[in-house]
Amino acid sequence: MSEPAVATALLVDFDKADPADKSLLGGKGAGLAHMISMELDVPPGFTVTTHACREFMRTGDVPEDLWDQVAEGIRRLEDKVDRTYGGGPAPLLLSVRSGAIMSMPGMMDTVLNLGINNDLVKVVADWADDEHFAFDAYRRLMQMYSNVVLGLEMHPFERALAQAKADTGAKDDTELTATDLRTLVSVYEGIIRGQGAKIPEDPVEQLRSSIAAVFRSWNTPRAKTYRRINRIPDDLGTAANVQAMVFGDLGPTSGTGVCFTRDPSTGENAPFGDYLPQAQGEDVVAGIRNTLTLDDLARLHPERHVELLATMDRLEKSTHDMADIEFTIERDRLWILQTRAGKRTAAAAVRIATDMVDEGLISAEDAVLRVDPSQLEQLERPRLANRIDATPIVIGIGASPGAAQGAVSFDADRAVAMAAEGQDVILVSAETTPDDIHGMHASRGILTSQGGKTSHAAVVARGMGKPAVTAAAGLSVDEETATGHVGSLVIREGDEITIDGTTGRVYSGMLALIEPQQTPELERLLTWADEIRQIGVRANADTGEDAAKARAAGAEGIGLARTEHMFMGERLGIVQRVILADNDRERTSALRELSAQQIDDFEDLLAAMDGLPVVVRLLDPPLHEFLPDRFELQTEMVELARKGKPIEHLQHTAARVASYEEDNPMLGLRGVRLGLVVPELYEMQAKAAVAAVMRRLGAGGDPRLEIMIPLVSAVEELRRMRDMIHKVIDESDCPLHIPVGTMIELPRAALTAGEIAKVAEFFSFGTNDLTQMTYGLSRDDAEGSFLGMYLEDGILTSDPFQTIDLDGVGRLMRLAAEEGRAANPDLQLGVCGEHGGDPASIAFCREIGLDYVSCSPPRVHVARLAAAQAEIRRIRQST
Repeated sequence: MSEPAVATALLVDFDKADPADKSLLGGKGAGLAHMISMELDVPPGFTVTTHACREFMRTGDVPEDLWDQVAEGIRRLEDKVDRTYGGGPAPLLLSVRSGAIMSMPGMMDTVLNLGINNDLVKVVADWADDEHFAFDAYRRLMQMYSNVVLGLEMHPFERALAQAKADTGAKDDTELTATDLRTLVSVYEGIIRGQGAKIPEDPVEQLRSSIAAVFRSWNTPRAKTYRRINRIPDDLGTAANVQAMVFGDLGPTSGTGVCFTRDPSTGENAPFGDYLPQAQGEDVVAGIRNTLTLDDLARLHPERHVELLATMDRLEKSTHDMADIEFTIERDRLWILQTRAGKRTAAAAVRIATDMVDEGLISAEDAVLRVDPSQLEQLERPRLANRIDATPIVIGIGASPGAAQGAVSFDADRAVAMAAEGQDVILVSAETTPDDIHGMHASRGILTSQGGKTSHAAVVARGMGKPAVTAAAGLSVDEETATGHVGSLVIREGDEITIDGTTGRVYSGMLALIEPQQTPELERLLTWADEIRQIGVRANADTGEDAAKARAAGAEGIGLARTEHMFMGERLGIVQRVILADNDRERTSALRELSAQQIDDFEDLLAAMDGLPVVVRLLDPPLHEFLPDRFELQTEMVELARKGKPIEHLQHTAARVASYEEDNPMLGLRGVRLGLVVPELYEMQAKAAVAAVMRRLGAGGDPRLEIMIPLVSAVEELRRMRDMIHKVIDESDCPLHIPVGTMIELPRAALTAGEIAKVAEFFSFGTNDLTQMTYGLSRDDAEGSFLGMYLEDGILTSDPFQTIDLDGVGRLMRLAAEEGRAANPDLQLGVCGEHGGDPASIAFCREIGLDYVSCSPPRVHVARLAAAQAEIRRIRQST
């Protein structure tokens, strides 16, 4: 029977550990303790705990008494296996494997075959009666220890191994003779000496330094990056599991493999795995030899295959989850080295969760908790096959899931033209801007060399449901010459590429894509989620097409329709005529033209969401985004003057543009301020929106329009806009009540919410701008310069543009919600920033009593599931 481990324990034997104490043992240590409690054949050992690692990180050295406890642990281990570490005649070799609380596959380090040296290699050969095995174990230790502990480059060792195989004609490592391996060990020794290093002969020192190296690997760049991407806290630390080695390369009746109790790609309830005869575990993971299947294992070792299947079944039933298992067969005895919950695709996760409900293994609530909501975005987009025979040309951040392919365009206008000719286009640039919206809309996917998960390209691509890869650091873009470079590879306009916005990989050519399919399993899971959640889910959508997609995904209305997105592209010139008009006649003419198009826009949204609320936000761009570029105007004037053509009109336009020029457009004439300065714009939008409502009523529809005023900082701004809108409604004889509210996106609005709520009928938190204004930074600029460093150095613990900053932005939201509701008990509260699709932010929104969250259409499924998970956890924590 296992015993509870003390939270500050430094070392716990596998057979004395409490499997439930994952925070101390790490995932791998907890799995080993669980399997031993099931009396499976597990090589014995002990876990050096996460507490020891945290002390190591805090002080730079292992805790006092740790090495004494390790020595005692080795003595207990020697008694269990009747072998001697660092001695003979039956030598004990050890492995040291990392094991974080949350699975981080491949991110941290492992050292195998510890305890062998120049003298003991002969003892190992005698014990195994296999000199080939002994020298192969030694060269493996040398190679792994040199890299993990000594920090030496692997390339010289890999070149030496490749040369040894070439010199002897060996196809793989197993065909090298004992003499070949003895020679290779000598070559390795020379490589290590040549780099000024040495592997200790003392097995005890080998073990100590390996444990310390595993602890250090917690803070390698790849581990830190993985944690940042997957939002794993940096202060958890890793355990180090010291385990007796068993050998899959100990003759023809030995082998090693990795298996899953179900197919991790599809979720099919069928064993899935790889097997390699005469190999050690890293051979399977590294892919240095072509693996066999579990069916091949049945042919080679039928009894062990039956035993393995029975073990897989027992583990799945005991953990109530799909298990990922590493196993070794040593001289026809099956050993289970580790188990953990297996990584799986989104489709597999959904199928496994629903199947396990049907099998009686878990409840519907547990099934809802079992699926990672962020994975569901993958199901909304075409994707690449699980296994592809192609090497990526560059890897960036998977900023918007799914895969897309097409011809490269380095310019938004050309992307539109190429798409109009029937081409599939991938827009490639250093970074996108709002001016590129038409090119992004015309493209199948977006690739940028800069940015991040919440950069402009990422946010807009997710809103459009388009795959995007950002921060492709190996890519340089020269938009002037319409070329890109990845090392020596040149990418030209029109070249075909495929991007995978799920993994961040970019490939040359057109790879086959798999179209998304709505599965009955997902429908069941989300039905359960809808029955549980208490917060509504709406969508951010700007077109009728996007609104229809969102409704099909289960959106309960539109929480944000951004009208500025409707004014880009071919309509931009009309808006410029409104703003730059010299007289009422010119402005009225342009407004009339724009109004007709706006009525159609709003009617499409209301039709797609018939019977559900549609929140239309009146115009909110920084003004400079709608105006001609003054420098481009000057260039055009110079060119016309050179040709002797008149330039007076351009001079007048340039002067008008200059009169609107701002030093800080993001904090300038935008939102409600623009509506007050150019009231005809907002009045036109209000009239168009009400006209669309009247059309829908005439067609027998059930329109439920709500109008949102952006960037309000003073209650009087909202009061004047509300009065104007009410006047428009009254003059139209519209029989419906149309709520008027505001977006809370400025700190002052949050702090004066009690006053604003007396005028507003709803608040919608614009968390993107609220975060920017609260931190006093530009999201795009921060991501391009210092935000990554802030996260890596721990100045910020999480990206505030991905998850709501609870201490700052969250505190403002909580205050605004409480004071707003106190002043107006009927006040509706929602969130429409990018955080509306973030699971952690959704949980916070539920906590502070919001009525709904609104997110991009591809994240509607994410929000529905995350809202249910938040509710389940809230209830369970309170009971």
